[in-house]
Amino acid sequence: MENRKPEADRAPDIDLKEVERLLAALEQDLRKVQSGSKDMQLLRDEVETLKNVLNSPVRRHHWVRDGLHGIRQGFENVVDSAVAEGLKASRYVAEIGRILGM
Repeated sequence: MENRKPEADRAPDIDLKEVERLLAALEQDLRKVQSGSKDMQLLRDEVETLKNVLNSPVRRHHWVRDGLHGIRQGFENVVDSAVAEGLKASRYVAEIGRILGM
């Protein structure tokens, strides 16, 4: 019988410093967005959750990966309102894809 690692364990490690820089820029841009929509709040919550993961004494790359996917999904939900308010969603989606190796 072959002993296989779960797929999340086989994925390459994520550059956590790069994720921290991305989150800092994203938080700064989100502060400028006035929208109080449910989707925008969910995006803010995803950012806060990933920030908490990065600040945790136990960092798991698959948790970070899941958090980045959650933020990417959040952008898909708010893209219309975010673009209208000047948030550069495509820039962040592209950066997340690059970090995740997509």
